[in-house]
Amino acid sequence: MTTNIGMMDSAYFVGRNEILSWINDRLHLNLSRIEEAASGAVQCQMLDMTFPGVVPMHKVNFEAKNEYEMIQNYKVMQEVFTKLKITKPLEVNRLVKGRPLDNLEFLQWLKRFCDSINGGIMNENYNPVERRSRGGREKSVKGSSKISKSLQTNNMHHPPVTTSNKPSGPKQAKSHAIGGGSNSSAEVQALSKEIEDLKVSVDLLEKERDFYFSKLRDTEILCQTPELEDLPIVVAVKKILYATDANESALEEAQECLNQSLGLEADEEEGKEEEEEEEAAATESQT
Repeated sequence: MTTNIGMMDSAYFVGRNEILSWINDRLHLNLSRIEEAASGAVQCQMLDMTFPGVVPMHKVNFEAKNEYEMIQNYKVMQEVFTKLKITKPLEVNRLVKGRPLDNLEFLQWLKRFCDSINGGIMNENYNPVERRSRGGREKSVKGSSKISKSLQTNNMHHPPVTTSNKPSGPKQAKSHAIGGGSNSSAEVQALSKEIEDLKVSVDLLEKERDFYFSKLRDTEILCQTPELEDLPIVVAVKKILYATDANESALEEAQECLNQSLGLEADEEEGKEEEEEEEAAATESQT
């Protein structure tokens, strides 16, 4: 099973929208933000779908809002990880904060992991709605009965109010104002989602930039080693590292420098061989 996935693996370049579509399609949910999966319940059910019977779904709280409730879900997940011998560390303290990037990275890993099991083929006999609603059916029935009783008592004490058919100017104006407010709130939500997407993209790009910069820095430090800095290959690499023209590649210049250095070394070796041959011939003639 694929449990150790490097940070530069293609799994971590899967976009937010693809992750949300994967969750919504498989679990019949309607998540619109990555943060909505911060409680860990979604991840538990994904594992339940992938490994039927391993996750105790009656312990998973899909209505968890507070951190202590979310932590209980992650405890269930950790138990499942232990059963399946999954070595992926669970950074619960970061995930329960609901930060988009932390939760996106974990969901990206989870998608790759689930896709690696049986080729990612979905269990056709799995009913996600039924699996997560079994524990909440009794609560919903009790809640609905309480609501109906309260409505009955209210109707007994307060008779229904009849309204006339006369149009009311202030009320119509108020309804128009409400309609305009709903449109503006929808625009704000759309812009907020766009901003969140951009923040996630920026975070991913910064992480990729830092990764490659650290590689370049390590290469530079290695090239500055006194015993190596005069080697032809090191000189060629430094030409690429310290190139200042962003529009042109320094690869050709580095290759030319390397070829020249190698050519000079070959000439020197040939000269040494000729000298040794001449010395050997002179020695033989003297004898």
